[in-house]
Amino acid sequence: MKKPLPKLKTAMTPFPYSIEADADIAQAAAILAEHDFHHLPVTAHGQLVGQVTAGAIAALPSGDPRRRVREVYSDDPYIVELHEPLIAVLNEMARRRADAAIVVRQGKLVGVFTAGDACAAFAELLVTLDPPPPEGNDAA
Repeated sequence: MKKPLPKLKTAMTPFPYSIEADADIAQAAAILAEHDFHHLPVTAHGQLVGQVTAGAIAALPSGDPRRRVREVYSDDPYIVELHEPLIAVLNEMARRRADAAIVVRQGKLVGVFTAGDACAAFAELLVTLDPPPPEGNDAA
C-alpha cells in the first residue's frame, strides 16, 4: 500500500510571528534568535510585504540602532497558500532557488516552509520508503 505524500501543512514550521517594516533591526534579530528562526515575515499596516533573514541582518554593519527592518527586508518573497501541494512548492522553490516560502491561508500568515523543513520531510519520507539497515558492523 502506497503511503500518501506529506502535506505542506505537516512539513512547515507553523508560527504567528512577524515584524513590522518600521521596527528596528535589533527587535527583528531578537525574535529570530529567541525562536531559532532564519526567516521572519515582514508586515506593513497588517499586510504581508516581505521577509527579513538572519543573514541579511548579520551582513549589516553594527552599531547603528536607528536601522529599520524596511531597509533590509526582501519585498519579493515566495508566498504560497497552505493547501498548495507540497511537490508544487518544492518544485517552485527549486526553480527560484529560494530557501523559504511564506505560507498563508486566505492571505493570513500561518507559517514558513524552509529548506530545512524540506530536508526533514524528505528524510522522514525516505525512512518510510526504505527503512535504514540495523546498526552494526555490517557496513560494506
